[in-house]
Amino acid sequence: MEFIAKLNYVRVSPQKARLVLGLIKGRRVEEALDTLQFNKKGISPKLYKLLRSAVENANYVSAEKGLDVDVDRLIVARAIANDGPRMKRIRPAPMGRAYRYQRRISHIEIALAEKVTPNGKADLVQKVEPNVTAKPAKKAAKKAPAKKSAAKKAPAKKQAAKKPAKKK
Repeated sequence: MEFIAKLNYVRVSPQKARLVLGLIKGRRVEEALDTLQFNKKGISPKLYKLLRSAVENANYVSAEKGLDVDVDRLIVARAIANDGPRMKRIRPAPMGRAYRYQRRISHIEIALAEKVTPNGKADLVQKVEPNVTAKPAKKAAKKAPAKKSAAKKAPAKKQAAKKPAKKK
């Protein structure tokens, strides 16, 4: 089951929001909250609040429907930033002209889900590093000898300064 939280009409471009959302996709909720809390981007506090809202939605729905949802098993299943309406603005330009520009707006959606293992049971998300066996080191290839640098030219001789001719 997915637990969704939406934030509409946010004054940030979707491209900037997607940069931060890419950091939290597929992560555990606790890890995603830590990432957002210590991120320097301006949209991070709003996304932090939105993610907390999604967690609270999960708690509420699980209490209302009698589901057994463990918050520690929740992961960020989807994190989407879509375009909203654009505000058209005009900036004064030289010689009485005007330049048009657009203020972009985003609609952001975060969906949480429980991590499910192949056997159908919900499981904690853990990063497992595969066993790395030591492979024999390969012989280093012989490097070609370094090329000699070109000979430097001798500095040009300076001509003796001519004395200015006297005017009569």
